[in-house]
Parts: sequence; C-alpha cells; structure tokens
Amino acid sequence: MKTDMKTEQRALLIAILWGGFVAGTIDIGAAALINRLSPIIILHAIASGLLGKASFNEGAPAVILGLGLQWGMSLVIAGLFVAATRRLPALTRRWIASGSGYGVVIFLVMNYVVVPLSAAPWNPWKRQFSVEKFIENFLAMILFGLIVAFCARYFTFRNAASNRGNTLTSAA
Repeated sequence: MKTDMKTEQRALLIAILWGGFVAGTIDIGAAALINRLSPIIILHAIASGLLGKASFNEGAPAVILGLGLQWGMSLVIAGLFVAATRRLPALTRRWIASGSGYGVVIFLVMNYVVVPLSAAPWNPWKRQFSVEKFIENFLAMILFGLIVAFCARYFTFRNAASNRGNTLTSAA
C-alpha cells in the first residue's frame, strides 16, 4: 500500500513538473509571437514584475530571473490544478473542458490581479485596447490550461493503469 502511495505521489509530481515546464516554456514562445518580440525581451518583461523598468537594463541576470519567475509561476499553476484533480477526479476525465476553463481562470488572475499588483512598468489593459491581442492572449492561456490538464490526465491515468496492472499481476 505504501508503494502505491509513493507511486501516486511520484505521478502527481511528474504531472506538475511536465505541465508547468512545458506550459511555461510554450507560454514564453506564444508571448513572443503575439507581441512580435524576442523571447529575451519577454523574459525581461516578466522580470520587470519584480524589478520594474530596471529589468530592461540588467542583461542576462534579469533574463534568468524572468525565466525562473515564469517557470516558478507555471509550476504553482500546474500544482494547483493537479491538487484540484485529487478532490475532483472529473477534472482529469474531462481534461479538455477543465483545461480550457482553467485557462480562462489563469487569464483572469494573471491579467487582472498579478500584473496590476506587480512592479511591471506597464499594464496591458492601460495600453490601447486591441481585440486581436486580447483574443491571442486569451487563447494562449487556454492552451496553457490544456497543457496542464493533459499532463495531469496523462501521468495520473498512466499511473492508475500501471497500478491496476500490478494488482492484477500480483493477484494471479
């Protein structure tokens, strides 16, 4: 029984790591494409959440900070979803719907809570509004949520299937 618990915890950790790192990395690329900027500038912008305008003058250390912040936030976001799947298993069974919905939540929290409370020298909603940018960013966050939900489903269902197989093998 203890082995099953450790195997389940390992599967949850793997789901968080894969979901967080993959979604976070793709999100950097999506932001670069949406804004037609280098991923390096995107990472400076992320670091500006802590450093303010100075981030854009700090070179490689700010880029590394931006990457660390992006991946840290992405791992927390993935961890919250994976934790929720333990209480609500339907989130993994209906991963497309739950991942899409989670993407909407991520979009709202990041754009209306996190960025406005950060030291970033700009607020995306104080610039000239563009329906195109709104939709592109909205879709990027839905993709983020789908990646996290897919990883939660893939790694936890895979673990459950292997445990069922072990139980059947040991019972025979």
